[in-house]
Amino acid sequence: MAIFAALLGLQALPLAALLLVVAVGIWLSSYVVDWLHELELGASNVGAVPYMEDPSSLERVQFPSVFDPASKYMSLIMPAYNEQDRIRSTLDETLSYLQDRVKRDKSFTYEIIIVDDGSKDNTTKIGFEYINKYGLDVIRLLKQGVNQGKGAAVRKGMLCSRGQLLLMLDADGASRITDLEKLEAQILQSVRGQQASSKQNPTSKVDVGSAPAVAFGSRAHLEKQALATRKWYRNFLMKAFHLCVLLVAGPGVRDTQCGFKMFTRSAAQQLFPNLRLRRWCFDVELVYLCKRLRIPVSEVSVTWAEIPGSKVRFFSFAHMLFELVLIRLGYGFHMWKIHTSFVQN
Repeated sequence: MAIFAALLGLQALPLAALLLVVAVGIWLSSYVVDWLHELELGASNVGAVPYMEDPSSLERVQFPSVFDPASKYMSLIMPAYNEQDRIRSTLDETLSYLQDRVKRDKSFTYEIIIVDDGSKDNTTKIGFEYINKYGLDVIRLLKQGVNQGKGAAVRKGMLCSRGQLLLMLDADGASRITDLEKLEAQILQSVRGQQASSKQNPTSKVDVGSAPAVAFGSRAHLEKQALATRKWYRNFLMKAFHLCVLLVAGPGVRDTQCGFKMFTRSAAQQLFPNLRLRRWCFDVELVYLCKRLRIPVSEVSVTWAEIPGSKVRFFSFAHMLFELVLIRLGYGFHMWKIHTSFVQN
């Protein structure tokens, strides 16, 4: 009788373990579902226009909206988090190029939008120094109250832009600013192609902001060099990440993570109100959205340099993989809706 009871106890152990695993899985799933709903609600808030501060008067000035008519040719959106040691050189190089281009082309107009993502250093102070020097029409600073992630900062800056073309660039200066002309040329070619296919007059002036097109800066041509210099575990993690990206977003873009991307105003109006992810994998979500919205994407090789001070850590890859799972769950189960039209509130 004792032996029979012992056997029943051994059989009950796997069943209890299974029930425990199921219970924990349901418990964790409830948190994931809540997170997905929270991100969906955040994406629907496209009507709220934030304010910028004028350091000369300390007055709050309302930002424009990407849904307003364009008043600049190019907007450069620079997300920044604790970048006091790197942002000065990036701004100096960028402004030098932009001012030289204005001398060559009087019709060229631009703005730089620094999105301070809750920095705890002097990033905001440095941004105000440049605003005082160049003026609020040239450089604008948008402050996030707390750190929300690079994706959230880029989204906010894009939704407040005035340009026909919108360029995302990192504050560390890893990409050469002159390479924006490569992305610009590719977008102009795409817009002309769309204009020709719609039977418009191909010789008429191109309204570059009116047609959806995206150009991703790419470091794929530097992959062999990067593999030779990185540690083995980073190469393994990156290979695993690229495989997951392929499964989530599909083929077409080899380098989704380069912080140098250009969008037409029309593309930005469709993409960024739909963007949910706030941190590492928002780039992958942009690729996914481009495919769903049928926005043409080009990949353009750019110059890139490793800059000390990277914020990517070992555990960042785990967070990236988790965000890829969120993309599949959010869109796969239709919890995240892709909206094709928006009305400015």
